[in-house]
Amino acid sequence: MTDAQETAADTSLRTTGGAPPDDVAPAPIPLLEPREGIPPVVASDDALAGVIAAFAAGSGPVAVDAERASGYRYGQRAYLVQLRRDGAGSALVDPVGCPDLSGLGEALRGTEWILHAATQDLPCLREIGMTPTGLFDTELAGRLAGFPRVGLGAMVENVLGYSLEKGHSAVDWSTRPLPEPWLRYAALDVELLIDLRNALEDELDRQGKLEWAQEEFSAIASAPPAPPRQDPWRRTSGMHKVRRRRQMAVVRELWTARDQIARRRDVSPGKVLGDAAIIEAALSLPANTQALTALTGFGPRMGRRQLEQWQAAVDRAKALPDTELPQPGQALAGPPPPRAWADKDPAAAARLSAARAAVSALAERLHLPQENLITPDTVRRVCWEPPKNPTPETVESALAGYGARHWQIEQVAPLLYRALTQPS
Repeated sequence: MTDAQETAADTSLRTTGGAPPDDVAPAPIPLLEPREGIPPVVASDDALAGVIAAFAAGSGPVAVDAERASGYRYGQRAYLVQLRRDGAGSALVDPVGCPDLSGLGEALRGTEWILHAATQDLPCLREIGMTPTGLFDTELAGRLAGFPRVGLGAMVENVLGYSLEKGHSAVDWSTRPLPEPWLRYAALDVELLIDLRNALEDELDRQGKLEWAQEEFSAIASAPPAPPRQDPWRRTSGMHKVRRRRQMAVVRELWTARDQIARRRDVSPGKVLGDAAIIEAALSLPANTQALTALTGFGPRMGRRQLEQWQAAVDRAKALPDTELPQPGQALAGPPPPRAWADKDPAAAARLSAARAAVSALAERLHLPQENLITPDTVRRVCWEPPKNPTPETVESALAGYGARHWQIEQVAPLLYRALTQPS
């Protein structure tokens, strides 16, 4: 065992609250190797059965992480799952070799999962059969505890005093076989998650925020999968430059064609055609492939067949009747942008200004981000359409209707009630 491993194993050296007890913080200790070494990659049913048995027999919460190939492959599927549990050690599971991990998920049913930024990993874990019944999110815990930097590396360093090597976070995790340095990095990502969870629980309890965190974690664990985005092509980078409906139709056709190709080839859409090229074609409305080739993103390196398929998408948009062109914008599902409130409804603008100031001051006193205290969208909705004859109870009911948790309602409802009832 190396010195770093021995230090990592000694929990008595760790402190909570983001800083050591001394006035001068010592330099973080590099964590170079997993305690039991790099575990073998599990890529067969027999090996998976062994992992399931080991983790079912383990004790306490289980640390879970997943690596995706964002920017390289289509979608957000998991290409490696890392786990660690007392009594079971660490495991690296390959979802390519073992695409169905529902047996592992079932073995961990009723066990608390520890994840960092849980909402990022839960969708890809759900796809392979792994869904927690309860969780502890160390990133969200860090936000609620008031840490200014809540990335995993920063949290491990500030709370536990160790530094993690983060050089492989953006690599192509669909690569096979996975290089040993990547596997070491992946194993270290769950090496200290249990220790981090325990330290953050103590810190939240010290600050009187542990019940708040538990409400947040329960909400994440019970939340249904997000519905598909409506008109995802509207999120093309640079879309604000596109004003005319015919141009919008070009964006839609090119985006759709790109998405179909990317899905079929299992590559990131950006590797098929960049957003900047889509916007350029929409603004220029090229008449033919020769004109298309002159545009940025469609240069001479692009094959003739590719140019023809993109020009065909442009031509389809140009041929659409006016009745089939997209509308300039999606209908707003909520209040208008706050910058328009002063003209549309000065009283609502005054309510929003008072509410924002009060929420900001409270968040500062509680040492947590405003958006974790209450979402800005919720504040806007309540201020734009307040309850008729507002009372503390109707304001609480309105907040609950927008999904606010009990602790948030308890903290924020009195502030919003005063903002809604102050003289104009």
